[in-house]
Amino acid sequence: MRMSLADIRLDDKYRLATGNLYLTGTQALTRLPMLQKQRDEAQGLNTAGFISGYRGSPLGNLDKSLWDAKDYLQQNAIHFQPGINEELAATAVWGIQQVNLFPHGKYDGVFALWYGKGPGVDRCGDVFKHGNSAGVAANGGVLILAGDDHGCKSSTIAHQSEHAFIASMIPVLNPSNVQEILDYGIIGWELSRYSGCWVAMKTIAENVDSSAVVEVDPLRVKTRIPEDFALPEGGLHIRWPDPPLAQEARLNTYKIYAARAFARANQLNKVVIDSAQPRLGIITTGKSYLDVRQALEELGIDQELCDRVGIRVLKVGMSWPLEPVSVHDFAEGLDEILVVEEKRSVIEDQLTGQLYNWPVDRRPVVVGEFDEQGRSLLPNLSELTPAMIARVIAKRLAPFYSSPQIEARLQFLSDKEQALQAPLFNTQRTPHFCSGCPHNTSTRVPEGSRALAGIGCHYMTIWMDRETDTFTQMGGEGVTWIGQAPFTETPHVFQNLGDGTYFHSGHLALRAAVASKVNITYKILYNDAVAMTGGQPIDGVLRVDQLSRQVFNEGVQRIALVSDEPDKYPSRQNFAPITTFHHRRDLDSVQRELREFKGVSVIIYDQTCATEKRRRRKRGTMPDLEKRALINPAVCEGCGDCGVKSGCLSVLPKETAQGRKREIDQNACNKDFSCVEGFCPSFVTVHGGKLRKPALPKQVEAFARLPEPVLPSLERPFNILLPGVGGTGVTTVGAMLGYAANLEGKGCSVLDQAGLAQKFGPVVSHIRIAARQQDLFAVRIAAGE
Repeated sequence: MRMSLADIRLDDKYRLATGNLYLTGTQALTRLPMLQKQRDEAQGLNTAGFISGYRGSPLGNLDKSLWDAKDYLQQNAIHFQPGINEELAATAVWGIQQVNLFPHGKYDGVFALWYGKGPGVDRCGDVFKHGNSAGVAANGGVLILAGDDHGCKSSTIAHQSEHAFIASMIPVLNPSNVQEILDYGIIGWELSRYSGCWVAMKTIAENVDSSAVVEVDPLRVKTRIPEDFALPEGGLHIRWPDPPLAQEARLNTYKIYAARAFARANQLNKVVIDSAQPRLGIITTGKSYLDVRQALEELGIDQELCDRVGIRVLKVGMSWPLEPVSVHDFAEGLDEILVVEEKRSVIEDQLTGQLYNWPVDRRPVVVGEFDEQGRSLLPNLSELTPAMIARVIAKRLAPFYSSPQIEARLQFLSDKEQALQAPLFNTQRTPHFCSGCPHNTSTRVPEGSRALAGIGCHYMTIWMDRETDTFTQMGGEGVTWIGQAPFTETPHVFQNLGDGTYFHSGHLALRAAVASKVNITYKILYNDAVAMTGGQPIDGVLRVDQLSRQVFNEGVQRIALVSDEPDKYPSRQNFAPITTFHHRRDLDSVQRELREFKGVSVIIYDQTCATEKRRRRKRGTMPDLEKRALINPAVCEGCGDCGVKSGCLSVLPKETAQGRKREIDQNACNKDFSCVEGFCPSFVTVHGGKLRKPALPKQVEAFARLPEPVLPSLERPFNILLPGVGGTGVTTVGAMLGYAANLEGKGCSVLDQAGLAQKFGPVVSHIRIAARQQDLFAVRIAAGE
């Protein structure tokens, strides 16, 4: 059904009560608590919602999306309070479930949503165990969003959260697409209320960073209370007082089994392809389910052929604990089960345990991560692809079925693999600091010194020529040196530490360094924004003068504030008394002095994030500088010292008849002016002038002569791959095409693989358009497709 442009508003994703809407995964997560509130109202419950967590890919922009939707959240009594770090946010979620243990609660219950990157899940192990053991309120419930990065696209290590949740005995839901983010989110809260457990929902880039047309309706999901499970006297919900061993007994004896019963009653595990005489079963979950369906399609195996050949497919919605009845029913009569799941086994290990005591003549062979001889089959490294899965399916089918299309597909995959092994380019595009980024200057160290990296944009120094090696987890900055210092003749190191990381947990690392009396200089990079995830503000108040007093009170005895504008602090009485003030051009001499200081010293490098400056100037919240730097090509000798001094991507090569020279890209320049520090006579500083806007032609004849494109038939999904560089509008074009497909009533999926694209790294949009949404499976377009 086509939609009229006159009926479209940008806030439809939150404004419209029901309908088919084009949503990103992040927007679906933002809409999710509103749906839960509306479901509760329909059931006569007066509930509220609470959201807290800490940003990190693939959930790096969830807080921005929640802020954008604040009016709609408030209308639905949903309170968003970002956490200082993941652990404290989870503790607040635990507290929310305690509200109605005491008088004067305002609502019948408060449901809660926690979000965090995979390492944040690890950080929360203790509070997750405590909170899950205590339980949830009858009309509350806790849903945990875990952001995993299987391919390590924007992380320091590849990550998988399921095993952390298993250790805390928290059930895990595994959605495959944007629609299931909404559906499983609702199911998660209902499951939490019934079982008394905190419930996790796994998210990855393939569903959070993708977009699709989804059905939005608070009453779309129908849940049932299990009839085959007897709840204990007193129920399974939170209470007080509640001795620890009573909590353990309730969790181990009832709550996990209640979760299984709920999964069974609500058919969270579904046979999506069946056969009257099944031989090969495939069990899969989450993103891997889409990859399996894509692999079958590419092998030419449709549902009719599955029935004839003997293929049965089970889609698992709750990957832990694995509901046994549906699995046993599925396994009956099979010769073999292939388990397809990314990373370390979760389902496969449970499946082998559940089938272990079956009679040998009924028990199917189980393969997945390994085959029956213990050899690697589906690797647990990085990510699986439809091509990898297709090869394995074809191999397991080979003893009893093959076809020309399967053979042709396998040959195509082999040829493609061979072609991709040949390198096309000798260089790769490496992300870099933005134009005018303060890190271009602040992360340099004097000759003979070395620095340590940490979490934040400054992590990129490890692949730059900055004498910066190794890194730590978030909040561990400098602590590796505590271990190294007694065993090396190196007397001193510098440690880069972002202000967001300092506020999150890095101040504890600094405290540890002071306690250990090591010689280290922390360079606290105060750029007034959490630039790595999109320029969000720090989740609290941290002024520069306040920061100086904090580190002084921790025992730091030497503090230097370095800034591009040191004169902006005329009154310095609020700073720590030992603070000295310096211009950024003196950074080298300040560092040389501090590396001779015995003990812990601190440099506070104060300069606002360049990209955030640009945003604020566009919004009118920061005055623009009436000043520009240009290079006179007649004087420039092409030495490149301006680029060396600034490290700035806006200093570009300019080919002339006299050879290569330099120019400033005025469209990208963020007016940092560190390029001028080279004292080059070719530089011209213009005050008060403005760039002329180029005159646009009234009509470009070349465009007028272009024929209308021939539109694809959409008998099969049509793929569009948009590669480019961050900042050039690739994801914008993808969003426009996806939304246009939605307006025409077509199915579509758009996956934006951005990574560090905001730092001028590569970006790719995978766009798939189909006649119907259900015709689309894998959102990523494979090479050669």
